[in-house]
Amino acid sequence: MLDKVQERLCSENNTDFSDLAALTINCTLKPSPQGSHTAKLLGVPEAILARNGVSLEQVRLVDHTIPPGVYPDMTEHGFETDAWPAIWEKIERADILIVGTPIWLGQKSSVCQRLIERLYGHSGQTNEKGQYVFYGKTGGCIVTGNEDGIKHVGMHVLYSLQHVGYTIPPQADAGWIGEAGPGQSYGDPKRDGEGYVGFDNDFTRRNATFMTWNLMHMARMLKDAGGLPCHGNSVDLWNDGRRFDAPNPEYR
Repeated sequence: MLDKVQERLCSENNTDFSDLAALTINCTLKPSPQGSHTAKLLGVPEAILARNGVSLEQVRLVDHTIPPGVYPDMTEHGFETDAWPAIWEKIERADILIVGTPIWLGQKSSVCQRLIERLYGHSGQTNEKGQYVFYGKTGGCIVTGNEDGIKHVGMHVLYSLQHVGYTIPPQADAGWIGEAGPGQSYGDPKRDGEGYVGFDNDFTRRNATFMTWNLMHMARMLKDAGGLPCHGNSVDLWNDGRRFDAPNPEYR
């Protein structure tokens, strides 16, 4: 009976999201084909996105040779190879970006930090309106681990995304850490053999679901509006001399 109620409630959405594109980037330290707890939690928003017709791409960043740096292509700055330009094409296409990271020593993973640095390498680029290239896109994050720090990590990831130009909707993060200290991680089989750790956690399921819908709603509004209005935030117009009501420093 509950499944039928759930199906009816899910079917009440009448917003078309089928022209939206989403990208999830898993910043686990584990290369494929190793299992990833972060990938399992990313599976919640991925399932919701797919159910609602959003086209979805997935990247496990550690599988790719991505050198450190803050430029779009690090082969132009001394490195022999750089897989980032191909990943950037996916990011550029995506209306929605969800970053997934584990917690290590209370911090986001080193892979996640590298992602943020490489995103920052595009912070000087502009769109057709002369705004920063990330304007009109929306972002969120999920966090996994078995030590404290979900909100701390979310704070840093979401700040970084909004700083380069992403729009962050309400409640744009979700996570699961279980009991403090060493122990089982999200998606591990329960010791009693009855299901998987974290899958039935109402707080995590709710936050991951709300985050995904808020991302879709925000992306829908931005796309329908043609992105953010460009008055007052166009880099190109600022460089051309437009000051958008900024006080003249000579008269302050």
